[in-house]
Amino acid sequence: MSLFFDVLSSINNPNQQGSVDQLSSVMNSVQQLAGSQGMNTDQMGSILNALGGALQPTLKQQATTMGAGQLEGMLGKLAGNGGASALASAISPQMQEQIIQAIAQKSGVNAGMIQTMLPKLLPVVVGLLGMGAAKPGGVGGGNPLLGAFLNSGAPNSTDLGTVMNFAGRFLNPPQ
Repeated sequence: MSLFFDVLSSINNPNQQGSVDQLSSVMNSVQQLAGSQGMNTDQMGSILNALGGALQPTLKQQATTMGAGQLEGMLGKLAGNGGASALASAISPQMQEQIIQAIAQKSGVNAGMIQTMLPKLLPVVVGLLGMGAAKPGGVGGGNPLLGAFLNSGAPNSTDLGTVMNFAGRFLNPPQ
């Protein structure tokens, strides 16, 4: 849940790009993708939790190799729906395969379906993490939301499905 608080912080910080509209767009994309694959919320949450766990070490490795600033720029291109070519430039095919297998193993969803979904799901997740980026011309550098995702050592801190669950409650509070 702490990652969700970082999402809320990015929405409330005028120097960061996060907004309620952006969070709503991320939620809608996840719901549309789940619907197009015939999945329920729990199945998609399981995939997102597994994706967060598999993606964190990959992005950490790339941040170490290329630097946090370059990683943020690369992820910005990926979040802009760069498609398969942006995905391939961001994450090597070998790493993609490892991520797919890890998600399939943890979520119980077959690897073929994960492989089909990954080029659509990854830009959505990266868009969520990008909410912490500084606004153009804004004060302060870096992306505290991405930093929190990469550097969290707490269990369940990469559970993106849990973040989406809380986002759904935040955006659609019970009446």
